Amino acid sequence: MHPDAPLPRWPLLMLATGTFAIGTEGFMIAPLLPAMAGSLHRTPVEMGLLVTGFTLAYGLGSPVLTAASARLERRRLLLASMAVFLLGNLICTLADSFAVLLLARLLMGAAAGLYMPNAMAVASSLASPARRGRALALVAGGQSLAIALGVPLMVLLGARAGWRASFAGVAALSVLALLSMGHRLAPQPPARTAPGWAERLAPLRQGPVVLALVVTVLWAAGAYTMLTYLAVYLEATLGVHGAAVGAFMATWGVAAAAGVFLGGAANDRLGAPRVLRTALAGLGLAFLGLALLGAGMGIAPPLRLPAVLLSLAAWGLTVWGFFPAQQARLIALVAGEAAPLVLSLNASAMYLGFAAGSALGGAVLSRGSTAGVALAAALCEGLALAVAL
Repeated sequence: MHPDAPLPRWPLLMLATGTFAIGTEGFMIAPLLPAMAGSLHRTPVEMGLLVTGFTLAYGLGSPVLTAASARLERRRLLLASMAVFLLGNLICTLADSFAVLLLARLLMGAAAGLYMPNAMAVASSLASPARRGRALALVAGGQSLAIALGVPLMVLLGARAGWRASFAGVAALSVLALLSMGHRLAPQPPARTAPGWAERLAPLRQGPVVLALVVTVLWAAGAYTMLTYLAVYLEATLGVHGAAVGAFMATWGVAAAAGVFLGGAANDRLGAPRVLRTALAGLGLAFLGLALLGAGMGIAPPLRLPAVLLSLAAWGLTVWGFFPAQQARLIALVAGEAAPLVLSLNASAMYLGFAAGSALGGAVLSRGSTAGVALAAALCEGLALAVAL
């Protein structure tokens, strides 16, 4: 491929359609939990297992399924994983029991864990080395757009037409991704060589890498401790429910999307250690602010709404501002050829942290208040900062 070859935007946009669908479904579940709990006569804590199940299936399934399918043609692999993701959303649309929903979310987590790394690998192979970063950013941008736009729209749809309509909406996005990739994406050869498990796990023999991955787990756990039960928190603290939750998610989502790009720019200017420590400190303070607001402390009731919005924006900005710096730090800790392996381990650590966080949030909520959930999230970020120092 010529170094100055133009960026193949259409195939990349087709891949981004898939990441948009996966990102929308992955993040919309939290604000829908109260409505789903009421419909199925379950508690929000029980419904939180839907988040734990998805993230656990992703975190454990992604490296295993990616390794097992490494020698398969990637276009077919992408289409198959998106078809399974579509099936999971259709099952959720028709589900009338918690057990069926949980099985569907496990299926979707595994499918998403197979789609995402393969989409990024194909994006990398489609672009020249000089434009590879922009290609990856374009495909990953599907998830950023999902947070800022897809989630609020699906929350609004769920409030107007029922939570099952939200899954139907994501199913429609999945169909669009399938049709566009089937039409625009050429067959993609498998990887020439597939690393064995010993090679994949080799970075774990380095102490600094292990500590960095512990930071990722704690960061992710704090984020999902709060995110899983954000809708429950908003209803308890501000009386907000239904479609109005979408506006709060939009505030968080726009800030999160900005955080990804600002975090990357800050990393280039200030260096990874300073950026990730600042982000973790800011994130911990944002959660501490939400804990105080949830407990009714420190601010007059008329000011509580803008204070919550400000804390949500700070949360979104810092939680994803951390991520580019953490990836840069991990790459700097290993040799160049090991970078994809350590980033794969980081992705698994992130989703395992998400699973642990949703379980922690449920445990705290079942024994206390939503303010306690925010405080637990702040403690996770404090621990992450302590390890990162």
